Amino acid sequence: MAGKTPAPFPKPKVELHVHLDGAIRLKTILHYARKREIQLPAENEHELQKLISCGKPSTLTDALLKFSYYMPVIAGSREAIQQIAYELVEDKANEGVIYFEARYSPHYLANYNVHPLPWGQSEGDLSPDEVVQIVNQGFQSGQQDFGIKVRSILRCIHHMEAWLTEVVQPCKEYENEGVVGIDLAGDESMDCNSHPGHVQAFEMAMKYGVHRTVHAGEVSPPRVTREAVELLKAERIGHGYSVIQDPLLYKELLHKQIHIEACPYSSVLTGACDPDYTKHPIVTFEKDKANFSLNTDDPLVFNSTIHTDYIIAAEYMNFSEAEFMTM
Repeated sequence: MAGKTPAPFPKPKVELHVHLDGAIRLKTILHYARKREIQLPAENEHELQKLISCGKPSTLTDALLKFSYYMPVIAGSREAIQQIAYELVEDKANEGVIYFEARYSPHYLANYNVHPLPWGQSEGDLSPDEVVQIVNQGFQSGQQDFGIKVRSILRCIHHMEAWLTEVVQPCKEYENEGVVGIDLAGDESMDCNSHPGHVQAFEMAMKYGVHRTVHAGEVSPPRVTREAVELLKAERIGHGYSVIQDPLLYKELLHKQIHIEACPYSSVLTGACDPDYTKHPIVTFEKDKANFSLNTDDPLVFNSTIHTDYIIAAEYMNFSEAEFMTM
């Protein structure tokens, strides 16, 4: 199910859940490792792919650890950040995607410390605001050159509450330059009731008219999705597979037409779902006419393309062409 499969879906496609920092070209990582004199435990693309790819079902924690190998190569570099944004537009255009939304954490790409300094501040090579401007420039150049439409979603991190308002502000400031929403990702087990900062940030986003999506229900119980909908007022849910375990909540999502950003290949490799795709929650979503899409999540880490996920839906979930078009 690797990403080398020939593209069998020539019709225009839309992708709503792809992480910019999880969709970088191998050669770009190697290039900036050499240029910035950062040592990698890999000498070529083949070795690097083996190092940072999940080739078989594992855990979400294992998948996220892959980022630590290569993110120091990109984070903090204006040139590298603009290049990965531009190249993602080209890659998606080559996959036949005509519109996509890429999400990222401005702080992580700024090379901020993951743990704030004792006096409550974080330091980075760039400011989060600068990162947003740089990504916007890369996306705008890519749109001009490859003729597709690109928008971005700025990502908050559960355990980094000090960053929350610093993410909300540029969502509003750059809404006319391609930023269309805010996201929350990280440790899904964190209780929003015990972390009022999350709720306050998303209330601020709603006040500003910023659209809201939240990672929930990937490896967490349905209550996390309920919190996302009820407390954070999420309009979309990233992954959301466990929602079908709570019939009342699932019925509510169906009734409200809350969109679920499903990532079939990713969901198996992170251990979120049964490897038997015929039993995947997406099959239930389709049967019940839920509002959902198919997405890659982190194509670098999963060595995939959007065609990988479409092939899974066609071969194992019996999606028809009409169902793809409806979705």
